[in-house]
Amino acid sequence: MIKVAFKTLGCRLNLYETDSIASQFSVNNYEIVDFSEKADVYVINTCTVTNQSDHKSRQEIKRVKKKNKDALTVVTGCMATNYKEKLQENEDIDYVIDNDHKTTVFTVIDSHQKGEIISPDNFEKNLFGYDAAKDTLHTRSFIKIQDGCNNFCTFCIIPKVRGRATSRPVSEVLENIKKVVSYGFKEIVLTGVNLGTYKDVDVDFEKLVEKILAIPGDFRVRISSIEPDGYSESFFRLFENPKLTPHMHICLQSGSETVLKRMKRMYTAKEFEELIEKVKERFPHFNITTDVIVGFPGETEDEFNQTLDFIKKTKFGHIHTFKYSLRKDTRAEKLPDHITDKVKTTRSEIVRKLSEEQRLKYRQSFIGKQQTVLIERIEADGWAFGHGENYIPIKVKNTNMKKNQFYKVLVKSVENSGSEPILISELI
Repeated sequence: MIKVAFKTLGCRLNLYETDSIASQFSVNNYEIVDFSEKADVYVINTCTVTNQSDHKSRQEIKRVKKKNKDALTVVTGCMATNYKEKLQENEDIDYVIDNDHKTTVFTVIDSHQKGEIISPDNFEKNLFGYDAAKDTLHTRSFIKIQDGCNNFCTFCIIPKVRGRATSRPVSEVLENIKKVVSYGFKEIVLTGVNLGTYKDVDVDFEKLVEKILAIPGDFRVRISSIEPDGYSESFFRLFENPKLTPHMHICLQSGSETVLKRMKRMYTAKEFEELIEKVKERFPHFNITTDVIVGFPGETEDEFNQTLDFIKKTKFGHIHTFKYSLRKDTRAEKLPDHITDKVKTTRSEIVRKLSEEQRLKYRQSFIGKQQTVLIERIEADGWAFGHGENYIPIKVKNTNMKKNQFYKVLVKSVENSGSEPILISELI
């Protein structure tokens, strides 16, 4: 069997696309192996959202030939779109496949193995031509419902590499979910670039989620990263349904009104604050996580402190902190007063420490409470590991539990000795 290895960088949308492509190889008698192993084909699904993302993608490309100098190397994803011509000049890369043609990865590689060289650019653009993945690299199943974005924030390159916002037909989304549920998946994660903008005829994001929750079966639904605009307050009524997990990663980026204006974000800090207050009032333990960018061009000490005050007041469950990364062909590139790397690093560390403090307090609040954990792996030390409905990592003593099954547990304590706090629990 021909061995194929995959490496995915970046967002959950990339994870969904990799899972679907990998499953295509699996059902066609290719052997899927870990990216660290020697393989005949390596597929790298890249990210280009920051300079660090580019660097990581380049590193993975370089590592391939060290594993097998004769391996077929295929680079796809956002970096393949952003730097397509430059990557095509790289002798270590056999095929560069942009996002518009990512669905051709299997066809291109399979044809190559049979002695036929075809160009992915000869195929029509297809953003949603991904089959429901049966054999994936994850316990949960990612479902792509939308792609692209129309917001054009001044710092963001995503509209360039993912295109304008477009939505997958409702019928295809529902059919995809029904299939993966029939395959045995217990958790569905809705993914896209800007989920809140979903619109297919008269079905918006709220109505789509309502339809998904009506699908019969023993599964739960999780919403991936989402912007704080594009859906109404009435959307949160859906969380009364136990199938919809009480966690959302809502992107803040800055707690300063003036920085948000320079970013050309589609909301104010006050609107974001009011949204979170209403959610927490209805669901006190709802887990709100977020993204924060520090060191945006012109960010003053006072503006940075406004973000810190906002974080302290809002008490996020976790914060992904990013140092502003200059992206060519974005409006922020031309803004004055770019911040030094030293200042960005200092500010990033301050936010990171504050985030860790809030994350620990939030998780400690679950001691004595119940959670429904989906077991993701059985560890060698006699413990089982998974995530609860609030997307918090949980360990429970393994008493003949099975992977990919739900279990009710009681949280007894919080272990904070590793990279992040983990809830220690016992079966109910």
